[in-house]
Amino acid sequence: MTKAGLPPKQGLYDPQFEHDGCGVGFVVNIKGEKSREIVEQALTVLQNLDHRGACGCEENTGDGAGILIQIPHTFFQDACAGLGFHLTDPAEYGVGMIFLPDDRKQRRQFEKILEQIISQEGQKLLGWRKVPTDNLYLGDTAKACEPFVRQVFIGRGEAVKDDLAFERKLYVIRRRAENAIRYAGLPGGDFFYISSLSCRTIIYKGMLTPRQLMTFYPDLSDQAVESAIAVVHSRFSTNTFPSWGRAHPYRYLIHNGEINTLRGNENWMHARQGMLASELFGDDLKKVFPIIQEDGSDSAKFDNCLEFLSLSGRSLPHAVMMMIPEPWENHDSMDKKKRAFYEYHSSLMEQRPQAVALLRDQGRSRHHGVGSRGARRAPGAGFGKAPSPTRKNVSCRYQRRPHR
Repeated sequence: MTKAGLPPKQGLYDPQFEHDGCGVGFVVNIKGEKSREIVEQALTVLQNLDHRGACGCEENTGDGAGILIQIPHTFFQDACAGLGFHLTDPAEYGVGMIFLPDDRKQRRQFEKILEQIISQEGQKLLGWRKVPTDNLYLGDTAKACEPFVRQVFIGRGEAVKDDLAFERKLYVIRRRAENAIRYAGLPGGDFFYISSLSCRTIIYKGMLTPRQLMTFYPDLSDQAVESAIAVVHSRFSTNTFPSWGRAHPYRYLIHNGEINTLRGNENWMHARQGMLASELFGDDLKKVFPIIQEDGSDSAKFDNCLEFLSLSGRSLPHAVMMMIPEPWENHDSMDKKKRAFYEYHSSLMEQRPQAVALLRDQGRSRHHGVGSRGARRAPGAGFGKAPSPTRKNVSCRYQRRPHR
């Protein structure tokens, strides 16, 4: 089994310069009504973003594709019926989508660590479900580092007051597990990756082409999988290496573009950790450090920061305006209150001016935005957008080309 993740720093290559240039899309029912149609339309959008993604020297090894949807409660009730636990109230549990090593001994070791953390955090382990997968159409490169995919179901503890508090506790559990497994140097730990752990949303993704997503995850073909929000992403990992974990969506966003001020943003976030305090996190705050994970791409690190700011009590639009403000300094016609907002937050947070197109999602609302120094439209973000016959994707990576 090939080592998961990225190669180490060597020659002219350095993992810290990993960037993405991709296709993004979303479908939303503005009344918040879940349906199968939303999921099917989103998967159609993803397939029509095929030209925005890329593949390797093998046409059936993609840079990455994925979908974020609301937790399909009815589907999981049926899927888990024979697994020794029963899902009753959709507000009383969260679901984790987890990549694990293929080695059974290592896998069970990691599962036990996660189970211990769940108990220590006052939550209830309901059970595990093996996610059906079919790698028939995957290329050899994708198969060589293919993870074992399982879902963990976690019941809400009695001390958890509301949905957001439960979401915050699941975030703490995920961070503790990542630090105890992935970043602790355990054998096989680089295969451990939690795509999502939430009481609102779930993410199906991988080192796939857009057309492989449904065949690899048969769950997505089930008519009981419904959602009111669906976000999709087709990855073009510019000058970088693809991996299962670096496929989008991330927990709070999908991203098209590059964030080039990354090192300064990251250093300042690390420097501020010692001064952070939160009434909402309380004693749990130090458990989620470091906020920015070193092995993430530019998009993943942006997601790390956005997730933390949002769970710390800010609304999602508030957190995004902190991270990618408008060019307010010389904007004479800007509303004074808005200008004061940006000026105040400029002392707390460095801007990310190169972000091109973002979709932010909390499982209940969806926001679309562009970077502060550019206003070009998000390419391929529309439903059913056909590939342009004149547009070509260009990659500087050796032996890489857009997927056709």
